[in-house]
Amino acid sequence: MGKKMYVGNLSYQTTEEGLRALFAEFGEVESVSLITDRYSGRSRGFAFVEMATEEAAQAAIAGLKSKMLDGREIDVAEARPQADRKGGQRGGQRGGGRSRW
Repeated sequence: MGKKMYVGNLSYQTTEEGLRALFAEFGEVESVSLITDRYSGRSRGFAFVEMATEEAAQAAIAGLKSKMLDGREIDVAEARPQADRKGGQRGGQRGGGRSRW
């Protein structure tokens, strides 16, 4: 399995194909996931890119630091592990209402 990186401060015009081409300069790109808003479908301004090797990922992080892409200075860093999300009701109470008036 490759190394996953976080790419932030992206322009709304940035595409997965554009990111793939940019990162391919540093090695084999396994996947590109541009995060979009579920309702509007518009980019949320960040993405995750997975490189085939640790060496390619480190080269991309170093080579793309402060790089301009679609008019924005992008931020590239090693992705942190996803936080454990627990399901269930919001607010900690079943029904979410007041218990007393």
